[in-house]
Amino acid sequence: MRKLIAIILVLAAGFAGGYGYGRWYGPGSRQAAVKKAQGYHCPMHPHIKSDHPGECPICGMKLVPDDQAPSAAHQHGRLLYYHDPKQPAYRSDKPGINPETGNDLVPVYEQPSAGLVMIPADKQQWIGLKTGTAEITSFTDSVRVSGRVTVDESRVIRVQTRFEGWIDKVHVDYTGRLVKQGEPMLTLYSPELTASQQEYLLALRAQESLHHSMVPGVAAHNTSLAEAARARLSHHWGLSDETIAQLEKTGKPQRTTTVLAPATGFVLTREAYAGQMAKPEMALYTMADLSKVWIIADVAESDAASVAPGQYALVEPSYAAGRKFRARVTQILPQIDPMTRTLKVRLEADNPNFTLRPDLFVNVEFPVSHGARLTVPEDAVIDSGASQVVYLDLGQGRFEPRRVEILSGLQPGERIVISGAFLVDSESRMRSGAR
Repeated sequence: MRKLIAIILVLAAGFAGGYGYGRWYGPGSRQAAVKKAQGYHCPMHPHIKSDHPGECPICGMKLVPDDQAPSAAHQHGRLLYYHDPKQPAYRSDKPGINPETGNDLVPVYEQPSAGLVMIPADKQQWIGLKTGTAEITSFTDSVRVSGRVTVDESRVIRVQTRFEGWIDKVHVDYTGRLVKQGEPMLTLYSPELTASQQEYLLALRAQESLHHSMVPGVAAHNTSLAEAARARLSHHWGLSDETIAQLEKTGKPQRTTTVLAPATGFVLTREAYAGQMAKPEMALYTMADLSKVWIIADVAESDAASVAPGQYALVEPSYAAGRKFRARVTQILPQIDPMTRTLKVRLEADNPNFTLRPDLFVNVEFPVSHGARLTVPEDAVIDSGASQVVYLDLGQGRFEPRRVEILSGLQPGERIVISGAFLVDSESRMRSGAR
């Protein structure tokens, strides 16, 4: 028994001596001391080294011991699968061996692309890095051109008379005035009109006196004469029913006749003056209804395909920036201006409060739809002048640059850096030159 205890004590002493030799005082202990004395470095800027703990003078990140190795995911990228290096076709999603060859399976990692940068979570918070997603949105653009307001030609009114006469009095005596429908514009004396009124009054008296005549056909004949005389005043001379009724009531011809405004509008031209002879072919006034106006826009021939009849546009007066009116394309004129190489496009717009006035210059904006496109926030894009990139969040602190216009390399729903992208780009350039 004593012999067994002695043997155990000898073995224990030997183990302790060997362990201590390597652990506390042997050559191994010196290697550990040397290794520990190697110092610290910045994980973001490995060339920054120090022999004591502290912060990186570049990014402010805490220094880590030199023996702190990055994880496999940070060294190699995302783990894809395991395979047999001598039989690559054999794959597994778990570590193990190939039962056919007995070989150990080795991991296969995603190969990082040029410009891949790794940023720990604490560094992301320090620089204020945020991520978002790429989304499918409807993308619209616009074509902006200049234009000019004109009068709607279908709303121009010319005031004329159907008989000759002398202008007695002018009520609308200047251009630019807004005249309401039915408002008196001028009065004139016409011998022809006066004679026609007298004929109608005589026909009415004859109709009344011969109404009970016993001679066959006399009463009907006089009635026809009265109706013909009234129709002459109404249809030929254009007198209103109210004026004819007043004539029948008084039984006396009116010396002068008042010409009323046929519609509401602004007076553009005036040719009526007191004492002047007026004839049926004369345009005494020219008026325009400006409640609706036309806009003639000059569209470059290269943008002609972006404009079509029925399309809506926004019209902005040059003197009222920010105030916009909705207009609709009614016609694309057939000719191209040979000097400016522009196409004339006519639009129609409502004109409340008559804000759009003839010959006013305006800006016209035609919206152009490009359909649904993959889009990212504007702050996510880094513009180097020659190219634009966004940084794709691969997870585990890894970020990879992708070029835009987004035609490839980015899918809807993928997370990208939308705040702090400039700092990620700077780190990526310093690491391996992303572009």
